[in-house]
Amino acid sequence: MLGAAAGGGSPQWNCRCDVCRLVWSGDPRVIPRTQSSIAISVDGEHWALINCAPDIVKQIQMTPALHPREGKRHSPIASVLLTNADVDHIGGLLNLRESSPFRLLATPMIQDVLAANPIFDVLNPAYVSREPIALDRSFTLLDGLQARLFAVPGKTALYLEGDQVEIGVEGESTVGVELISAGKRVYYIPGCAAMTPALADRIEGADLLLFDGTLWRNDEMVRAGVGHKTGQRMGHMSMSGDDGSIAALAELDIARRVFVHINNTNPVLIADSSERQAAERAGWQIAHDGMELSC
Repeated sequence: MLGAAAGGGSPQWNCRCDVCRLVWSGDPRVIPRTQSSIAISVDGEHWALINCAPDIVKQIQMTPALHPREGKRHSPIASVLLTNADVDHIGGLLNLRESSPFRLLATPMIQDVLAANPIFDVLNPAYVSREPIALDRSFTLLDGLQARLFAVPGKTALYLEGDQVEIGVEGESTVGVELISAGKRVYYIPGCAAMTPALADRIEGADLLLFDGTLWRNDEMVRAGVGHKTGQRMGHMSMSGDDGSIAALAELDIARRVFVHINNTNPVLIADSSERQAAERAGWQIAHDGMELSC
């Protein structure tokens, strides 16, 4: 787990909500978290990133497995896979411009977003191959690791919104990732607006689920006095409530379930909060930077 927080991280640079204020003060109940990204490997030598946060340099520095190991220039990062075009998932690509080879994988729609913005041309095409990945087709992410992208209910990135915003639309703009190796199935879904029967059927029986934990309650940011948007408007399920992810996934057979992409306002970030305790009683873990998960 390179980064466990939602956009802005925790603490957010300009925020003094109840959670951020504790982090700023050094309260041991709340640890800092950088923005959402994971690294995955089969052999411990070759790695793929799923999403590339603006904090990627710090995340690499804090992860010895991702350090250069040989010669003058080297990186064990072989691939970068994107689940959407949100700034907190693509901003770090600008830091990977120093002429090291890797595959940049995303749906055709997300690839088009990158291609339309010339700032991403700093990724030298002689080193970085941009590969469009169709939905629901298996592909090799790393040797020994098959992956599949699938649509989940979501919305387009904030900076791409027009006059009419479709919430819960399923297409190439917001996707989850299925990872399969040695008979194990892992799902990474850092953004999801609703749990559909099809999505529930897909993740049933998973060995590990990393799921959108942005907000505890739908109006959390409004209550905290730091925003006017609800979780639903931002394209995220809440953890709690009758239509929240804890309730929606309660009856599914999932061996291990972890909340990721957690907003700085979410009280589950406080170790002894009633919300954290409720999530853990329901069988969920709360992700943190540096967390290691294996199947």
